[in-house]
Amino acid sequence: MQVVPIDMIILIVILGWLFDYTNGFHDAANVVSTVIATRVLKPLTAIVLASILNVIGATQVSGIAKTITTGLVNLHTATQMTVLCALIGAIFWNFLTWYLGVPSSSSYALVGGLIGASLVNEGTSAVLWNGVLSKVIIPMFLSPIVGFALGFILLKGLNSLMKFSFFRGKQKSFGHIQIFSAGLIALAHGLNDAQKSMGIITLGLFAGGVILEPSIPLWVIGSCAIIMGLGTISGGFKIIRTVGFEITKLRPLQGFAAETSASCVILAASFFGMPLSSTHMIVGSITGVGKANSSSKVRWSTARKVGYAMILTLPGTAIVSALFFLLFKLFI
Repeated sequence: MQVVPIDMIILIVILGWLFDYTNGFHDAANVVSTVIATRVLKPLTAIVLASILNVIGATQVSGIAKTITTGLVNLHTATQMTVLCALIGAIFWNFLTWYLGVPSSSSYALVGGLIGASLVNEGTSAVLWNGVLSKVIIPMFLSPIVGFALGFILLKGLNSLMKFSFFRGKQKSFGHIQIFSAGLIALAHGLNDAQKSMGIITLGLFAGGVILEPSIPLWVIGSCAIIMGLGTISGGFKIIRTVGFEITKLRPLQGFAAETSASCVILAASFFGMPLSSTHMIVGSITGVGKANSSSKVRWSTARKVGYAMILTLPGTAIVSALFFLLFKLFI
C-alpha cells in the first residue's frame, strides 16, 4: 500500500461527494415519480420528503458499502487512480443519461467504472468475478423481474379486494397510504444508494494509506448522507417525467403497489449487500402494475429504453473509466 499525495486523496473525496450528489438528483425520480404522477403530493413537497428520508436511510449502514469496498475488486491492488477513474466514469454516465432523460442506474455506473479502471490497471485478476456475478450481474437481471412480478401480483390482489363494496369505498384512502409507501422507498433508496459513495470513498482512503482498515469513517457516513439528501432535493424532472408519466397511467392504488413492491426488494437487497438499481426496481414495478391493468396500458417502448440503458451501463462506464485511466497514464 503506497502513501500518495494528500491532494489526490482530497480529489477522490470531492469526486465521491459529487457522485453522491448526482446519484441523488439522478435517482430522485425513482423515489418521487409515482407520488407526483398520482398527484398525491406536489413535486416540491415530494422531493423535500424524499430528501429527508434519503438522509435518514443513508445513515443506516448496510452491507452495500462493504461490497463496494471489498467485494468487487482486489482491495490490495486497487489504487487511487483506479478509484478516481471509476468515479469520473460514473459521474460522466450520470450526467449523460440525465441530460437524455434516460432512467439509468447510478449503482451500475459506479460498479462498471470500478471494473473498467481495475482491468486496465491490473488485468483480470484485479476483479473478483464471483462477487461481481453474485452481487451485481444476477441481481441486475433478476431484480426488475421480481419487481415486475410483485407489482403485478399486489395490484391484482388489490383489484380483487376493490370488488367488495367495503374496500371500494376505501379506495380514496390509498392517496394517504401512498405517502407512507413513497416514504418507504425513499428510505430504502438512501439505505442502498448512499452506501456506494461511502464504499468508494473508503476504498480510496484505504488505497491511499489514510486508513489502515477498510471500515467506513463516521465523517464519510455523515457527509454522504447529507450530500445524497441535497442531491435529491435538486430534483431530476426529466427522469421524473419518464418514470412517472411515460410508462403507464398511475392512480394512488397503482402507485402504492409499485412503491411497496420496489421498496421491499431494495430493502432485501441492502440486507444481502447487493448494490441494486432503484431505477430498474421502480421501473420494473411500475411496468408490472401497468400489466396488471392491461398490456395495452403499458408503453413498452419506454420500458425497452430503460432495459437498453440497463444493459449498456456496465460496459459503457467500464469503457469510459478505462479510457480515462489510459489517458491519465499518458500525461501523469
